[in-house]
Amino acid sequence: MDSPVVVGVDGSEASLTGLDWAVDEARRHGRSLRIVHASLWERYEGVVPATSTDRPSAQVLAENIVGTAAERARRRAPGLTVTTDVIPEDAPGALLREGHGAMLLVVGSRGRGEVAGLLLGSVGLVVAARASGPVVVVRGDRHALEARHERILLGVGDHDVDSPAIRFAFREAAVRGAELDVVRTWRRPAHEPMHHPLMTGEFAAHFEQRASDHLDKALEAMVNEHPQVRLSRNTVEGPAHRVLTERSAAADLLVVGARRRDALFGLELGRVAHRALHHAACPVAVVPQHHPSPAESAP
Repeated sequence: MDSPVVVGVDGSEASLTGLDWAVDEARRHGRSLRIVHASLWERYEGVVPATSTDRPSAQVLAENIVGTAAERARRRAPGLTVTTDVIPEDAPGALLREGHGAMLLVVGSRGRGEVAGLLLGSVGLVVAARASGPVVVVRGDRHALEARHERILLGVGDHDVDSPAIRFAFREAAVRGAELDVVRTWRRPAHEPMHHPLMTGEFAAHFEQRASDHLDKALEAMVNEHPQVRLSRNTVEGPAHRVLTERSAAADLLVVGARRRDALFGLELGRVAHRALHHAACPVAVVPQHHPSPAESAP
């Protein structure tokens, strides 16, 4: 069964930018595109007199939004299979449900009616923090949106060993023929000991080597599976959220992982993903990695 690329639209400029990106992504992977718009007009359908033949104005608006989006998608990628739906639900709930079984869920950086000065809209933040599968929040400059850099940026964290985020990044690099820039950051302790009998050479070099060893272990399986992917391995001193945000200026897509606890509620992003969603200079893919809740993991 085809797992489509799902994109949420609301008629805003940001959502149309997200739509264009989703069209290109579906075409790259040979997937269909599903365009969804969340509207609550059906819940209030009863306010229209039963004798009236007029459709509610909100219904007309919703149908126009998805119809225009579908026409735009087909013009951009003739031959692409496109389906549409207007869902009588709030936007986060509709998109989270549509994301189940999708190859990818795509949203714009801000929605219609949201304050222009916001770095990231509320819908995008909630969806990225709660989705069960990969989410891309489309943001960034024209070079990134048009994939001119030919580079995917991947941040590797403490728990990333052959993780879903790593697999996602390799898949994207392979299908695009892009270089994969993999970054593992490290930090030296605030108080370096004057001497440690188990260490030789520079104290900082010890931590950098640990970061390099972790990177090798994390990437080993995917390197063997995708030998054609051009790989750049980098260990960089500094906070991950700052390093990745700065390097995103030369990337077409930044991929970060987000740990999920299955039995917990609320937003689950982490500092790195949260910073990337608000400040990255390119689209950001948040790929969840599910973990059992503390109660479930207890012996």
